[in-house]
Amino acid sequence: MTEIMDSETVLRTLKRIAHQILERTKDTKDIVLIGIRRRGVSVAECIAEQIENIAAAKIPVGILDVTFYRDDMNEMVEKLRVDNTNVNFDVTGKNVVLVDDVLYTGRTARAAMDAIMDMGRPAWIKFAVLVDRGHRELPIKADFVGKNVPTAPNERITVKMPEFDGGQGVYLERVKE
Repeated sequence: MTEIMDSETVLRTLKRIAHQILERTKDTKDIVLIGIRRRGVSVAECIAEQIENIAAAKIPVGILDVTFYRDDMNEMVEKLRVDNTNVNFDVTGKNVVLVDDVLYTGRTARAAMDAIMDMGRPAWIKFAVLVDRGHRELPIKADFVGKNVPTAPNERITVKMPEFDGGQGVYLERVKE
């Protein structure tokens, strides 16, 4: 594995994303962050913490499991893992920032937007990712990108967050075919 971002770089990048979100919104009272399970939730919580440090505003953070919205659910039956969705606020009229750790094909982002639309009608939905690795299969583009890391099809981006992995960083690894 090759380290792409160390812990300090990840934190600096999330702070930059927080600044970008604040620059694109007029008022923090209508911003909500929704993290896509698993590591997208950690990324969303870190961004919310940075926004609170910058703007002294507490931003609600929701947790979204997109398992039942995926278009490949039938193919994943063996590996299917369902976690709870916990969005305990109304998204109607809100400025929703959907957050994930890695943007790849765009299918998870599409599933997440479908899930959010089932919850209500937001004013808008923007998408924030720590890493965009390319290889889109759907016309999805992140509005806030921490780092673009072009990858080969036989490579994978691994994001490590303290809650799951004990450490923090972004790594590129070659997958055996």
